[in-house]
Amino acid sequence: MTIERLETKPRMSRIVKHNGTVYLCGQVCADATQDITHQTQTMLDKVETLLTQAGSSKQHMLSATIYLKTMADFAAMNAVWDAWVPDGFAPARACVQAAMARDVLLVEISVVAALIQ
Repeated sequence: MTIERLETKPRMSRIVKHNGTVYLCGQVCADATQDITHQTQTMLDKVETLLTQAGSSKQHMLSATIYLKTMADFAAMNAVWDAWVPDGFAPARACVQAAMARDVLLVEISVVAALIQ
């Protein structure tokens, strides 16, 4: 059993690979001063970059858990999500309202994906 950890720091690894599966740590936006649309898009851009780095892709996502500061942003977040996820490749998904680590953050995501074989 091999576990590979990438970009590991004392608290967490950004990517963990095990048994053909990729686990990403929670991802947030590039600029927390922006609105939900921008925060969601840049968060998903980071996810896509990490999946590629890990040897996977958004077409190989197995599950996603999305955390929203407020459900008032659900529709706007979904508009970006729907445009980002390729047709026919939607992962299992949960979306919940949650307190954020920093007050300015509006959205965070955790993703699990399969490695490209």
